[in-house]
Amino acid sequence: MNTQLLKARQTKYAAYAAVYILVVIAAVAIANVLANRYNKSYDATANKRYSLSDQTAKVVKGLKQDATITYFDQDRRFPHAKDLLDQYANLSTRIHVKYVDQDKNPQEAREAGIKDYGTAIVRIGTQQEQARSLTEEGLTGAFIRVLKNKTRTVCFVAGSGEHQIDNSDRDGYSNFKELVGKDNYEAKSIDLLQKAEVPGDCTALVVGGPTRDYQQPEVDAIKKYVEDGGRALLMPDPPLKIGRSEIADNDALTNLLQSWGITLDKNLILDLNPIGQLAGLGPQVALVTSYEAQPIVSGMKGTATGFPLSRSIEIKNGDKTSLQKLFDSSSTSLATSNLSSPEVDANDPKNKKGPLTIAAAGTYNTGKQDSQGRFVVVGSSSWAANSFIKFNGNSDLALNTIDWLASDEDLISIRPKQEEDRRVTMTSAQLSWVRLTSQFLLPLVVVFAGFSVWWRRR
Repeated sequence: MNTQLLKARQTKYAAYAAVYILVVIAAVAIANVLANRYNKSYDATANKRYSLSDQTAKVVKGLKQDATITYFDQDRRFPHAKDLLDQYANLSTRIHVKYVDQDKNPQEAREAGIKDYGTAIVRIGTQQEQARSLTEEGLTGAFIRVLKNKTRTVCFVAGSGEHQIDNSDRDGYSNFKELVGKDNYEAKSIDLLQKAEVPGDCTALVVGGPTRDYQQPEVDAIKKYVEDGGRALLMPDPPLKIGRSEIADNDALTNLLQSWGITLDKNLILDLNPIGQLAGLGPQVALVTSYEAQPIVSGMKGTATGFPLSRSIEIKNGDKTSLQKLFDSSSTSLATSNLSSPEVDANDPKNKKGPLTIAAAGTYNTGKQDSQGRFVVVGSSSWAANSFIKFNGNSDLALNTIDWLASDEDLISIRPKQEEDRRVTMTSAQLSWVRLTSQFLLPLVVVFAGFSVWWRRR
């Protein structure tokens, strides 16, 4: 009887073990099948360093035909590019990746015009472009150039104290020029004083904070350009009269904008939001964290932007213009009309209470089919300068604005983020404290805890 009972138990346990083994094998097999079919990963880095950006996903998922990325390198170096290229392939079934060993297939590399190792070519249909670098910016830029297949130029107005694209100082626009270049626009300066006409190859015109008055022919050139279907980003600063670098009222330009339905207030916005103070921003920087539904900013939810030395604007639709607000300053902001003194009284009853409109986008009805004029007005120009364009979402806002002006709404998105420098910089005193803590205090704590346990058990 006992022998039969023992055998029954052994049989039952063996059956249980067999079932468990089969379940584990089935789970492992299913996991392997899913892993081979679906390449999924989770990026826990702060700036999503190992994930493709919204812009790349938008471009790749919007493909209407198959695309091939051909990577030319030595066979042993293919794994160097595989992680990035696989991410593109995982975004769409239309993406095909091909690896070519230049040493084993020199003829194919020669036909493609490839000279350097580690070069990628993007081909869609009969069009192809070489990636400028084996990075997300380089590859996505190649996709954009193939899809657009045209030269796009951003013209920056010069001659009246505007921010200059060849100036690498904190007030320059050299970083702005570099950004539009990464989005596959060419950038050049034009002087409307020398020739009061916007060149026909300008995809978009940028007026970046003139400090001197525009002459009427310059303003007439901007007016004609937009009202004939051109596109313009205008950033007139508040007419500050402090120190040596006074900013002119620029009445001619102000009157033009007013004819389009935008009134420039002669004031300076002060943001008393404590969040801005925590971010290290002074009250002269308006911090924006919420946006309207306009395409330029609709995808920027949860992204902060900052606008130093900004004025408020007021908008009203006109006979031929249609305007949309982009964003306001915070409810804790105010605007002072005292522009001739650095001393500001936050309790002055004359101050204008926030929230205050800082930027707006508008369209001009030219009366011609498919020839709509577009313009964006921002009450600050320093937000796009070298010292501030890398602040949080400012660069995305700048490029989204240019894309909207160029009717490239399909490119409006959050771009790839640069790698953050997350090194910790400490003073000699802080370094000494860390060394003392790690080498002496923590070991002493462990020794004391061990001794206490031993003493209690003794």
